[in-house]
Amino acid sequence: MISYNTKSWWKLIFKFQGGDTLRTLLPNISIVVAFSIAVVYFDTVLMPGHLKYTATVHNLFGFVISLLLVFRTNTAYDRWWEGRRLWGSLVNTSRNLSLKLNSYCDVDRHIREKIAYDIFNFSIVLKNHLRGHINQSTFKVRHPPSYAVNLLINDIMELNRRGYITEVQFLTINDELTALSDICGSCERIKNTPIPFSYHVFIKKFVFAYIVSMPFVFAPEFGYWTALMSGFMFYILASLETLAEEVENPFGTDTNDLPLDALTTVIEKDVYEILTNYPDKDYV
Repeated sequence: MISYNTKSWWKLIFKFQGGDTLRTLLPNISIVVAFSIAVVYFDTVLMPGHLKYTATVHNLFGFVISLLLVFRTNTAYDRWWEGRRLWGSLVNTSRNLSLKLNSYCDVDRHIREKIAYDIFNFSIVLKNHLRGHINQSTFKVRHPPSYAVNLLINDIMELNRRGYITEVQFLTINDELTALSDICGSCERIKNTPIPFSYHVFIKKFVFAYIVSMPFVFAPEFGYWTALMSGFMFYILASLETLAEEVENPFGTDTNDLPLDALTTVIEKDVYEILTNYPDKDYV
């Protein structure tokens, strides 16, 4: 995910990086511009006067496509924001679980480090699972996040069997343990349920038809300026669709996806600090 200063207007306007769609769409923009020039040449040189300036219907189509793209962008952003909320909940759940275990358990540092690793390891396994970076042939389980939660539960149950955690205390911890699986399931729902294919195809066809028809409408009035207008309009419309495609699955490694690496680092630092670096109870 790209970090930036929202108040640096001019710097953002003239800055180009991996998150900008211009580089991705530049070949297609060039094709649109070349096609528009060909249409204008046809109208002005080969068969002058055959095209008429009739923008009313075309403007109506532009209004319809703008509504479709707004709905498309909002739907994709909702998925991105829900993913961010889920990972924020994972950070809080990891902290709460660590705080409870730190308060309940009077055990040596080795056991605390093992529990801290189990909690942190779940976030790493979940991140790699959502990104498809886990090799199932080497990881001998079908669902690695469930396996990571199971390791954590087994270690906490062992503390209960040894008498470090009472039955009542274990029940209070159970809410956080259940939340880990719930967060995983919700993230999988976002990842495995993309926007319907027909909706994707329909918007792309509508954008294509709108852009291709633009030179025929504006060539008689604006001449070769039509090429610039068509290229710019294609850049705007196609960029909205490209960005929506990128953020609808927020768990990947694209520049606009969620900063999962940074979030797992936050979990690691917080969990280890709580379970291994906090002062002893007698200190306060």
